[in-house]
Amino acid sequence: MQDLCELLHSNPYPGRGIVVGANCVYYWIMGRSANSRNRVFTKTDDGIRTEAYDPAKLEDPSLIIYHPVRTMGDDLVVTNGDQTDTIVEKGDFRAALMTREFEPDEPNYTPRISSILHKDGSFELSILKRDPATGRCLREFFAYEQAAKGTGYFISTYEGDGNPLPSFVGEPRLVSLDSPEEVWDALNQDNKVSLYANVAGTVSLFNKNLGD
Repeated sequence: MQDLCELLHSNPYPGRGIVVGANCVYYWIMGRSANSRNRVFTKTDDGIRTEAYDPAKLEDPSLIIYHPVRTMGDDLVVTNGDQTDTIVEKGDFRAALMTREFEPDEPNYTPRISSILHKDGSFELSILKRDPATGRCLREFFAYEQAAKGTGYFISTYEGDGNPLPSFVGEPRLVSLDSPEEVWDALNQDNKVSLYANVAGTVSLFNKNLGD
């Protein structure tokens, strides 16, 4: 098991990331381009959405403006793209993700990472990524009955920085959890954009563009 903050300190660009633990979920976005960095998280009636910090500088919104977090009955859905809406509209985590695939941002083909948290503490994580050998979509699902207190499971879009960016490899990683403030501080200062933290139902938002 690795400490979450140590993992983040050692990786300047994990991209977008999800951590799900006992009564805890984190989701963050990072960016290398001006368009990706021009964002903030804002609250909605059923979760959060990304918005342009400066609408005048918004270029292509297709892959950067979406609802990362939405409720679905008693469940909480957290993803890195508009597949959040697909899951909520279909009402079925796996069935919805079987209709989606990785993002069309050649040459990175950014994976779609998703999670669903159930009222009883169980949860699922998923990654949809491109198979470099065939170009087809690999759809991987991981189910957990619960996470032990003080621990969580981490998944991100990328293994680290690169050109093209290397997709996340293997199963979600078991990590020991840190506070939202510590996680925000551990994200690379140049590349981090926003962080959503939900700890025991208390939601905190951190936005670099708003001075956090």
